[in-house]
Amino acid sequence: MRDGDERARKRLSRSPNRALTVAALAFAGLVSAFMFTLVVPLQAELPHLLNASREDTTWVVTITLLVAAIATPISGRLGDMYGKRRVVFVLLVLLIIGSVIAALSTSIVGVIIGRALQGAVTGVIPLGIAIMRDILPMNHLGTAVALMSATMGVGGALGMPLAAYLALNADWHSLFWLAAGLGVIGLVLIFFFVPEDVLLAPGRLDVLGALGLAAGLTGLLLYVSRGAEWGWTSPVGLSLVIGGVAVLVLWGWYQLRTKDPLLDLRVAARPAVLLTNIAAIGMGFALFSSNVTFPQMLELPVETGSGFGLDMVTAAFIIMPAGLVMMVISPLSGWLERTIGPRPLFTAGAAAIVIAYVFVLVWSSEWMHILIANAIIGVGIGFTFAAMPMIIMRSVPASETGASNGLNALFRSVGTSSASAVMGGVLAAMSVEVDGVAIPTREAFDVCFWLAIVAGIIALVLSLLIPKNRSIEPRPSLPS
Repeated sequence: MRDGDERARKRLSRSPNRALTVAALAFAGLVSAFMFTLVVPLQAELPHLLNASREDTTWVVTITLLVAAIATPISGRLGDMYGKRRVVFVLLVLLIIGSVIAALSTSIVGVIIGRALQGAVTGVIPLGIAIMRDILPMNHLGTAVALMSATMGVGGALGMPLAAYLALNADWHSLFWLAAGLGVIGLVLIFFFVPEDVLLAPGRLDVLGALGLAAGLTGLLLYVSRGAEWGWTSPVGLSLVIGGVAVLVLWGWYQLRTKDPLLDLRVAARPAVLLTNIAAIGMGFALFSSNVTFPQMLELPVETGSGFGLDMVTAAFIIMPAGLVMMVISPLSGWLERTIGPRPLFTAGAAAIVIAYVFVLVWSSEWMHILIANAIIGVGIGFTFAAMPMIIMRSVPASETGASNGLNALFRSVGTSSASAVMGGVLAAMSVEVDGVAIPTREAFDVCFWLAIVAGIIALVLSLLIPKNRSIEPRPSLPS
């Protein structure tokens, strides 16, 4: 046994309380998820604050989604090779650097650079799940993974009211100083409470594979996120989507033939993994659909016939319970995963998503209806996000946990980016002019809800097709 592995095992054997390890990783996950909603309250004011066009300021949001989708599977592979804890450290450092750059910037360029670096931290969540697989006994793994998965919704839900309050009552730079401070706290918690890695998969970094994946995903995600603005059939849009697909096809051919690929596509093509990842697109779509539609409905003036006339902070508090529900049910998710298995849990979660959007399609005349529907969505996302990593981990070797969970997170990112573009396009296309301002009609929101229902049904059907997985490999025995 190598000296490095022996030292790692000795450290793990005297590692801190496992509850503290899980708590530290969950906090890092919350910080990571918060980056997605950090600037949501500022979107309408960004052109004025940054002295830039609305088209340019959309990059403050788009760049984070884009970098997150690209960096997550790459950081997962790096974690498998060089140590998941070490890569989590690097990602948190990038978050801190990016936050400081944005906090010190008065122009759009600096803010976009900072937001790009913040997007990289999304890889913390799949890496945290992979660390849990390495260090936790089976009877605690499901609950811990459910908690870590819940942070994807909880971080954004809890962070939105805070971000809204700061946006209304303080200088907008304070949002980025807050992000930097949270990153420092996460760094300290990881250092003291997360043990070094025991399981590594030595190899080389597939630089060409990483560049190819980045180039291909950039083309596709730019088309998805900006296609409505540029025109779905515009020369720029078509060039991006065709070029992105072509690059990804070549990338896949290369990955199947190179030694030590960035992602083992043969593992990713296993039916359980493939169907789960495709279903993840639908779940990401369903999650972000509510993030796009519900706040607008709550904040639009009552006179328009589409909204409830609430202020930004009140609307954020109505949205927040979905994240709280995800956090509260995480122990239940873990128990259900151990009792009935991850596949039925996934099916139940997808069914809850469909029920939630059917509910709001029928009943949405009061803000309380939005609150109820969003809470049901919290149950559905909590169940499905807890089930997906467990299905993945039951289907791949331990040495590829980080990369495989990162790939699953990538598919979820494709779903969220698609929802942002599609919902935005529908609401813009089905709008009416009120005092010179385009206001989405009630019918536009209904179309969005129908699209979310279709996405949920597709995920539901796919969950029923996922084959039974083998059991998770046992962890290596630790020295006494």
